[in-house]
Amino acid sequence: MKYKIKHTTTYHYTDFVSLCQNQARLTPKTDRGQICHHSRIEISPPTNYLRQFTDYFNNNVTVFEIATQHKTLTVTMVSEVELLTGANNNLNDLDIPWGEARDLLAKPNTTELLKAAEFTLPSQLTPLVEGIKDYALVSFTPKANLIDACNHLMARIFHEFYYDPGFTTISTPLSVVFAQKRGVCQDFAHFALACLRSIGLAGRYVSGYIETMPPEGEEKLEGADATHAWFAVFFPGVGWVDFDPTNNVLPTDQHITLAVGRDFSDVTPLKGVVFGGGSQQLDVAVDMIRLE
Repeated sequence: MKYKIKHTTTYHYTDFVSLCQNQARLTPKTDRGQICHHSRIEISPPTNYLRQFTDYFNNNVTVFEIATQHKTLTVTMVSEVELLTGANNNLNDLDIPWGEARDLLAKPNTTELLKAAEFTLPSQLTPLVEGIKDYALVSFTPKANLIDACNHLMARIFHEFYYDPGFTTISTPLSVVFAQKRGVCQDFAHFALACLRSIGLAGRYVSGYIETMPPEGEEKLEGADATHAWFAVFFPGVGWVDFDPTNNVLPTDQHITLAVGRDFSDVTPLKGVVFGGGSQQLDVAVDMIRLE
């Protein structure tokens, strides 16, 4: 399955911005499950400086500077991505006890395990919160294998947490999300990661897109698709496997990965500093168009 993705971010300022410097993580990754065939970034006003690099987590990053006064900043990334279906199919037969995976990560003896072990540690947005380990152990019983326990945890979050777009912001503590069992995809991913890390497993945050389908007989609205977040778990000998607790599915042909990291702070799609500007309004529009 191939998609054309158009992601437009617009900042409207009440006063002039004299200088802005930004990092954009808007170029989809190429990895085991997908190929980014090409992408281009369009920025208005024109940039005075633009470069690209790969960050510590192997994400594609575009850095740019605008030294022209402006009241509106528009950043559009247009990409073509091919999803390789079947990347997760072999996992249904995977039978590794989760305790064995934990023990391998505790004493990593290969480069792959050493890199994955970094994701067993708490992060700023996935701290150790009282009660989370007990919550995790309901799914990760002593004899459970890793794939079954991860699926069980994902399903519990889907059924026990309420999707509420107005309840949280990026600064809402994980303890509040856990206590109220409310939030959005970002919160559910962070909560799952905190569960995994509390018992010594490696989990990473995944940012990306999910295709939304219009009601039958209706046309798809422009900009109606969405940025999304889910989590991935490291399976020794296999690699990273994705889980989407917001929809209770293993991502296959409707999820496209942008970037991965310890939590949202590592994968923010667009961030930077501005001089001036006053207050601001942010608008984001995403389109995913199937090419075949």
